[in-house]
Amino acid sequence: MTIQQRTLGTTSPLTVSALGLGCMGMSEFYGTPDEQGGIETIHRALDLGVTFLDTADMYGPFTNERLVGRAIAARRDEVQLATKFGNQRTEDGTRLGINGRPEYVRAACDASLMRLGVDHIDLYYQHRVDFTVPIEETVGAMKELVEAGKVRHLGLSEAGADTIRRAHAVHPITALQSEYSLFTRDLEDDILPVVRELGIGLVPYSPLGRGILTGRLTQGSLADGDSRASAYFPRLNGDNLDANLALVRAVTEIAERLDCTPGQLALAWVLAQGDDVAPIPGTKRVRYLEENVGAHAVRLTDEDLAALERAVPRGSVAGDRYGDMSSIDA
Repeated sequence: MTIQQRTLGTTSPLTVSALGLGCMGMSEFYGTPDEQGGIETIHRALDLGVTFLDTADMYGPFTNERLVGRAIAARRDEVQLATKFGNQRTEDGTRLGINGRPEYVRAACDASLMRLGVDHIDLYYQHRVDFTVPIEETVGAMKELVEAGKVRHLGLSEAGADTIRRAHAVHPITALQSEYSLFTRDLEDDILPVVRELGIGLVPYSPLGRGILTGRLTQGSLADGDSRASAYFPRLNGDNLDANLALVRAVTEIAERLDCTPGQLALAWVLAQGDDVAPIPGTKRVRYLEENVGAHAVRLTDEDLAALERAVPRGSVAGDRYGDMSSIDA
């Protein structure tokens, strides 16, 4: 199967594979880290044409960038490499908060370049907005990185509409990375219209609802150490999970009619939201990567899209997406 390409951004465009790969779970949060499995998954992704790789300095912390760097060392020219700064952590995992100060932006970029083993980052995101630092100052420092050749394109993650406008006025923003899926559509009201007005691409993370839309997540199925079993993800626990699994069953019925998996259908829905959208489903296993790639073969008609709207109406998902929303620039 040939993976299509899509262009993120119009003023500072970056062409990427239409489907990317989120690498976070290879190192932290979703159960036991699997470095070798992660490297094998990245290599298989590149073989399949999935060349848009996403990491961040805080994943691990720091170990995920090193893993990605090792995986792409011999194939750097094939990759559109994205990483992020701003969620500051120490080597032992201690969280120091969100940091958007210009001096930290510069230091974080240099550290990421070293861990990744590359001379430039294709897409550099501010991971979360630092409300104590004017966005103009943070993006001004990011702009300096572009001028120095260390970074090619700039992005924001989980930023609100006003922040996006102010940032874009300092330097063209190529992409906004935010959670977006059949289960999370909040940005359609205020944020998506702004990024399209400004010519900014959308990179949805968790396009499978952190795995629930694959149909494989059930009560008690998450492994020890999987953060999704914590109170930080209310949708995936207790009565909320039971209610949301009923929605997944409705999606599965449509998927069976279309001869695909529910996960493939959920990804096909995200891909159908526009040519400026490039989702980054995460996995550390080759078999799930290959399943995700199969979403490209799923062609949704207007009737299919309407059926999905009926199966998962906006506002029907039980529970907030995060237990603590204080770091989200809504």
